[in-house]
This record gives sequence, C-alpha cells and structure tokens, in this order.
Amino acid sequence: MLKKIYKIFIVPYTLFLLYLMFLGMGRFRYEDNLITVEPIFSTINFIQGGRQLKEIVTIVVGNIVMFIPFGFLGWIFPKLRDLQLLFFNFIAAITIVEALQYFTRMGIFEVDDIILNTFGVYLGWLLCRFMEKKFSYLVL
Repeated sequence: MLKKIYKIFIVPYTLFLLYLMFLGMGRFRYEDNLITVEPIFSTINFIQGGRQLKEIVTIVVGNIVMFIPFGFLGWIFPKLRDLQLLFFNFIAAITIVEALQYFTRMGIFEVDDIILNTFGVYLGWLLCRFMEKKFSYLVL
C-alpha cells in the first residue's frame, strides 16, 4: 500500500523540490557564479551570521528533511535498497543539481548542501528499513 502511494508521490515531489532549488524561496539570478566548497564551515558561518532562528531552521533542517523521501527509492528501484549504491547515485544526482545551480547562477554550488541532503537520504533509508520491519503489513 505505502509503496504504491510512494510511487505516485515521488515524481511530483521531486519536481516541486527542483522548483524550490531553482526558482522558489525568493531565488534570483546571481551576477556571478558562486561556489562554497569548504565543508561544514559554511554552515557554521551561516548559523553564526546573526540570522534569525527561523531562517536557520528553515534552511539547515530543511536541507535534511526535504530529502528524507529519497531514502525510500529502493521501493521503486530495488538495487537502491543497498545504502552504498543509493549514496553513490544520490550524490551524483545532487552534485549535478548543485552544478546546474552554479552554471545557471540560480543558486550557489554548496558542498554543505550535498552533505546535508545526503544525511536526509540516510535518515530516509533508516526510516524505510524501520518501517519495513515494524509495519510490513502496510508496506507491501
């Protein structure tokens, strides 16, 4: 039951997420191509930069939570039940998206986004495994 709902949900969800990453949340075209490749420090600097808690939670936690559904991709592509293969494919895909943000100047290529998004996928993968064990009658 849940697998069928997920299969219907994931495509429009992915399109919505791409919209947010390129056009939503007040996005604008930057004058220059921007890149942040220093892992973790840019997120720490962002948090310490005098921002409001709501903005920090929206961006940092959002970069994790919004990607949890991709941890369930093994329901559609059985090979992606393997965490290593899921990570390899996801990191490749999100790196392409970040590169597109860089080249179109509709965002910043940020290594921290890749790390936070991948952590979200990992949490989703753990949640998927948990649901399959505890609620196998719903997952079918």
